[in-house]
Amino acid sequence: VQLQAFGGGLVQAGGSLRLSCGYSGIIFGHYAIGWFRQAPGKAREGISCISSSDDSTRYADSVKGRFTVSRDNAKNVVYLQMNDLKSEDTAVYYCAASTSISPITVMAHHLLSWPYDYWGQGTLVTVSS
Repeated sequence: VQLQAFGGGLVQAGGSLRLSCGYSGIIFGHYAIGWFRQAPGKAREGISCISSSDDSTRYADSVKGRFTVSRDNAKNVVYLQMNDLKSEDTAVYYCAASTSISPITVMAHHLLSWPYDYWGQGTLVTVSS
């Protein structure tokens, strides 16, 4: 399984950006794709995830109402639409896949790293104030 996050860049506070996570190698079964971020000097933070079984989504409180996760099955891409960006959103953003744990369990623990067994390279998002 391979994943790659892209779409990061420099944006002004209050602006929007859409990240994409392209994935391959997930052939059978249900899975979940999560988004994480890591700001300089801080621990990695889980911010959102989406389940393949029913498209259910979860969000961290820090991004709820501003970020939206969605997926395009035909293209094997998961998107993270980020609106009303703030300086504290500056971080490297990663996507990860959970293929060995039921999506229900992943959804219950989506802010944590352990449900995810594949990680992609990150993409840097910088929000200027």
